[in-house]
Amino acid sequence: SCPRNSIQQLELPNRKAALVVPAFETLHYRLTFPKSKAELLSMLDMGSLYTFRYHVWPKGHAPTDYAKWRTATVPYRVEWQPDFEPYVVVRRDCPKYDQRFVGFGWNKVSHIMELDAQEYELLVLPNAFMIHMPHAPSFDISKFRLSAGYRGCLQTLREEFHQDLSRKYGAAALKYLTAERGL
Repeated sequence: SCPRNSIQQLELPNRKAALVVPAFETLHYRLTFPKSKAELLSMLDMGSLYTFRYHVWPKGHAPTDYAKWRTATVPYRVEWQPDFEPYVVVRRDCPKYDQRFVGFGWNKVSHIMELDAQEYELLVLPNAFMIHMPHAPSFDISKFRLSAGYRGCLQTLREEFHQDLSRKYGAAALKYLTAERGL
């Protein structure tokens, strides 16, 4: 079915939803973009595509539930999990990205956390997908990897963000802190 039809059936003007676009990646610099989900699944099975960041950061996209997506024909709901950072489509009136998280690290994670705190449904689109192409490392990821100071600042910002969530959402925000600390 056409992605547009399944999206219209969600009646988005009447609900708070973030539409998750399943993400994949290739290690090839040239790729013939798949024209359909069936073609993408074939490429995935042949090993010319992978689920996004499968090799380096599977937690970031695992809640998308790629096994379920393979056979899904209608949008399905997934639950927030720590470090979930899907690519989403949301209405303009959704919470904005937290501007503390510029550069590399925690911008999408914090945004999804805020959406979850505001009780947005996370709905995976069954016929949509995106493919990340390889590129040179960004200046910001290089700073993150090489600078203990950068990583320390990011940790401080994360702690501030958790405190702000607690102030805004009270006890409901405790799940984010306990997940972060592995309690």
